[in-house]
Amino acid sequence: MNLALFDLDHTLIPLDSDYEWGQFLVKIGAVEPDAFARRNAEFFAQYQAGTLDPVLYLDFALGTLARFKRSQLDQWHGRFMREVIAPVILPQAHELLQKHRDAGDLICIVTATNRFVTAPIAAALGVTHLIAAEPEYTVDGEVTGRLRGTPTQGEGKVTHTRAWLAGMGKSLASFEQTHFYSDSAADLPLLSAVTHPVATNPNAKLAAHAREHGWPILNLFDHSVQ
Repeated sequence: MNLALFDLDHTLIPLDSDYEWGQFLVKIGAVEPDAFARRNAEFFAQYQAGTLDPVLYLDFALGTLARFKRSQLDQWHGRFMREVIAPVILPQAHELLQKHRDAGDLICIVTATNRFVTAPIAAALGVTHLIAAEPEYTVDGEVTGRLRGTPTQGEGKVTHTRAWLAGMGKSLASFEQTHFYSDSAADLPLLSAVTHPVATNPNAKLAAHAREHGWPILNLFDHSVQ
């Protein structure tokens, strides 16, 4: 058995679920449209530029969740899945995941986006294991607005992946092959920690790094490999 790790946004799905969740809240009138949409767009631009402070962003994202009852959030998320996510889960993503299932690999999605947003997406992709930013909940299951633990971004993905494996009595070295698929140069720490990094739908910075280091480049949504 080998290990297959996957980023989520712009890797297995051709959008950013975190950003789109914010836009969805604007669309349904749950948040004040102008100020929220502007702040959401600012954070997204910082992410694209590689300057995002994950703690500040998670304060914004989880603080937004905390304004609503969990029952209301779950209802909205069901609609979000139907209207925004389900239409963009493409056969290519299922085929790539199935290739690793057929090989008997241990599969996990490792994302910087929080678990509330991403757990239903992982389930829709048929992936059981998910490493994501963890919202803190009250004893009644309501979102407090705070992050539990540390962000799962950049080097944090390596830390959380190692901790997840350690919980099973394993490490990266336990596997003959370790794969990680990602679109972003922000994921270079984990890409560099595995034996088989794959730049998947990569941004320009990651594509250049991949070519320099001889990593495969997979353009998942047009089925080409460079």
